[in-house]
Amino acid sequence: MRNIRVTPLIVLVLALLVVLPLFARAADPLPAVVPAPSALPVPAPAIVPAQEPKKVEPAQAAPTVRIGYADISRIGSESAPGKAAQLRFKAKADKYQTQITAKQKQLEKQKAAIEAKLPSLLPEQRAAKAKEFEKKVDDYRRFVQNAEKELKPLEEELTRSLFGEIEKVVTDYAKANGFAAIVAKKELLYQGGSVTVQDVTDDILKLVNEKGQKK
Repeated sequence: MRNIRVTPLIVLVLALLVVLPLFARAADPLPAVVPAPSALPVPAPAIVPAQEPKKVEPAQAAPTVRIGYADISRIGSESAPGKAAQLRFKAKADKYQTQITAKQKQLEKQKAAIEAKLPSLLPEQRAAKAKEFEKKVDDYRRFVQNAEKELKPLEEELTRSLFGEIEKVVTDYAKANGFAAIVAKKELLYQGGSVTVQDVTDDILKLVNEKGQKK
């Protein structure tokens, strides 16, 4: 193998062969520097005022219903207007009763007189006396019936007037004292927990008397 003589020219060529690739690589454009994305502005958190805790309202109890009851019969008989109505009716009834009693006694006397004469009377006379007496009995019965017919309307009128006054007093009393209803006295079969029942007979009786005194 022959020895190669290394000359200065060969050294220069070798040096260029090594350096040129480096220059070529250095000549390549540098990659663009991508700026780091700027941080987006973060809004400050909104200040939310603290809310007071909601108060838990206690469950409201059902409203109490007030119901009253009254002994209407007692009010009618013991009140001043009731007693006045009774006296008015009694005066009329007593008048008729006096007349009825007198007629009844008269019939009894006539009957006794006829029975005493029967043995001495002829059959025709007996029949005539019996017919005459029956007519008087019929007259007596008609009188009693007419008395009852006249007393009944009077009783209804007095009752209607009296209970009209009681009803007005009860209405005003119920509204003034918060009653849902006031009924005639009777046995209470059931009472719920939200219902109060009260006997208002004495209160109504007192008010009816006071109203009667103002007339």
